[in-house]
Amino acid sequence: MNPQGTGSIMLAAGGTGGHVFPAQALAAELDRRGRAVDIVTDRRGDDYSERFPGQTIHRIAAATPSGQSFLGKILAAARIAQGTLQARRLIRRVDPAAVVGFGGYPALPTMLAAITLSVPRMVHEQNAVLGRVNRLIASRVHAIATSFPSTKALPADGHQRQLMTGNPVRDEVLALAAQPYEASRGDQPFHLLIFGGSQGTASFSDVIPQALLTLAPEQRRRLRVVQQCRTEDLDQVRRCYEGADIAAETATFFTDLPARMAAAHLVIARSGAGTVSELAAIGRPGVLVPYPYATDDHQTRNAEVLDAVGGAWLLPEDELKVEYLTGLLAKLMVEPDLLIDAARAALGRAQTNAAQLLADAVLDLAANEPGGRAAA
Repeated sequence: MNPQGTGSIMLAAGGTGGHVFPAQALAAELDRRGRAVDIVTDRRGDDYSERFPGQTIHRIAAATPSGQSFLGKILAAARIAQGTLQARRLIRRVDPAAVVGFGGYPALPTMLAAITLSVPRMVHEQNAVLGRVNRLIASRVHAIATSFPSTKALPADGHQRQLMTGNPVRDEVLALAAQPYEASRGDQPFHLLIFGGSQGTASFSDVIPQALLTLAPEQRRRLRVVQQCRTEDLDQVRRCYEGADIAAETATFFTDLPARMAAAHLVIARSGAGTVSELAAIGRPGVLVPYPYATDDHQTRNAEVLDAVGGAWLLPEDELKVEYLTGLLAKLMVEPDLLIDAARAALGRAQTNAAQLLADAVLDLAANEPGGRAAA
């Protein structure tokens, strides 16, 4: 059995990039410090497995009961129970010094196993509202790392265990943080990046192209659009831009999104925690349209962080109208100083050492939390 604090660090993450990317950033930081890392995920995590080079990846059963029928909830509970038993066996075998959960149902079985085996454990919350899984186990972990100083839905004693580390971003994002924002003036090209993350872009495909078509001809000629679309919307959006002679690149996914963000004069996006953190890290202005069905409306809370300091424009989904968006874009394209100020304000919210702070907290937990080995 490993001496106290010297075993690997086990990270439980999966589902969406919003949960996986902070885990990736922490894994890279721990690797730089010479610490072994074990990644635990579910089958959906296979899409992100290449983001953890050199780390051991374990897959267990997991499921999401949210939005399921009564039978679906029972089946999901059975999968979670199965995953918890698998995670208990894994923890006993690997004997980690600490376990860190990044929220989402793929992390739940591992965190439940860590609780029942009394392993030192903590969670990281990416959003400005504690997510359902983190909320479920927050009273049973030793520390709650948060991305924002004010995080809603913490348990009654949660503030005593809260550590404000910020939201770790990927190394490829940090590598772009030094690129200054260069405004588009006069008739120079104006680079506009549009993406919706994993939470859908149907309204983006309908409203945004129409808003761009309504711009004055001289402004349309300046546009250089990059837009992520759903598969079913791709042809429609392409035809729309081609018919208006707007230079546009459309795709269902961009592997180099951080670089495209750095090249953009303006970003229109959902306000998932990862997007907000990356906009701040790179220092780019955004029009943020929160996904209206996000749990506890957490995307609105995320967007408010940048909107409050002038780093972004918060645009609720029900206010995403052609006329309003056309007017806003027309104004921003002819007043580049507004975008320069917003880029500067966004950069001012960056917590670029979040991965280091989180790694410090995890290693401190592993070294100092009494008791709690996997054989307990």
